[in-house]
Formats: sequence, structure tokens, C-alpha cells
Amino acid sequence: MIIAIDGPAGAGKGTIAKGIARHYNLAHLETGLLYRALAFKVFENKLNLDDRDQIAALASTISLDDLKNKHLRSEEIGNLASKVASLSEVRQALLDFQRNFADTPLSDFNGAILDGRDIGTLVCPQADIKFYITAELEVRAQRRLKELQDRGIKSIYTAVIQNMMDRDLRDESRQQAPLKIANDAYVIDTSNLSPDDALKQAITVIEQHLKTQIR
Repeated sequence: MIIAIDGPAGAGKGTIAKGIARHYNLAHLETGLLYRALAFKVFENKLNLDDRDQIAALASTISLDDLKNKHLRSEEIGNLASKVASLSEVRQALLDFQRNFADTPLSDFNGAILDGRDIGTLVCPQADIKFYITAELEVRAQRRLKELQDRGIKSIYTAVIQNMMDRDLRDESRQQAPLKIANDAYVIDTSNLSPDDALKQAITVIEQHLKTQIR
């Protein structure tokens, strides 16, 4: 089974993906970490966005071990990742990595679940089930603010919401693989849902799909 989850930052797609992965014993790939890992390498090598060939070459070296880097969750790396992800050479370089993860099940797993921005539309258009997780901008900004504060990072709401608006605009307007809802995706708005309720909605959809397959 392959499940694709897309959505903007702060909507809760990662939390839902992890919950589904646990429930159905699926290998989980948070694809945003691929771009964060690459952004960290770009930062470390002091490259700028004009060094497209060098950045694409770095992208081809990304491995699952790179995703364990504790520095990937910083706002600085997140912002750079959003810019790096807009480069067509980068997205192409990381496409095979994501598809191989989905199509080649790791041992002891029943399939794979990937969350990101273009999973259902580009990476895994053949996915058995697709979700688009969304929430109101203000709600997403409040969640991100709390997350940063819980990690001891001083932030203010106005800066967080502006940063989120900028990232949404980059994700939705880039030429290659923009963030959008796949035609056959189930949309879940988490604005007024707890993490548990959002996960229950997603599992209900999956169970209905599985029953249909059995028939």
C-alpha cells in the first residue's frame, strides 16, 4: 500500500502521516526533510542559489542517514529549504529517491507513506490513497509559533505568519511541481480538529478504501 499526503506547512500532515504509519506498519518518509538536508549541505558549503549544478550534485548524495541531522528543524534551514526546493534541478534529482522509497518496500513494512508538497500529484500519482491536509493560515501560524517556543526559540506571531505566507507563495507558484490538491485526493481541514480526530478521519477513509478493495 502506498499513501500520499500533501499540504502546506503547519497543517498537520506530518503528525497524521506518522499516526497512519504506526497504525498500518508503513515505512514513513517526510520528504520535506530531504530538502532540509540539502539546504543544510548548501549552507555548510556556502553555496548560493545560483550554483544550481553544484546544488543538484549535492542532492544526488542525500541519504536516509542525512535526515537524522538534529539541525534540520531550524527556521533558518527551513526557509532555505523552501528556496532550494523551487529549483527544478533539485526536484528532479530527488524524485528518484522518493519514488524508490515508495516502490521498494523496506523489510518488515506493509508499504509506504510519504508526506510533502507534490507526492500525490508528481512523486506517487499512482498512490492507493491520497490526502490533502490543510488548515487556516492563522491556525497554522499559531501551531508553528507554539512549536518554536516549545523548542526554546524566541519568535513573534507576526514574523511567523509572514514567513508562512512567503513559503506558501513559493510552494504554490513554483513552475515545477507546485503545491496543489490532486484530483483524487481526500481533503481534511484540521483547523478545528485535534490531532487524534484528524488521524481518525484519515483512518476512516483508509478503512473504507480497504473494504472496497476486498470486495
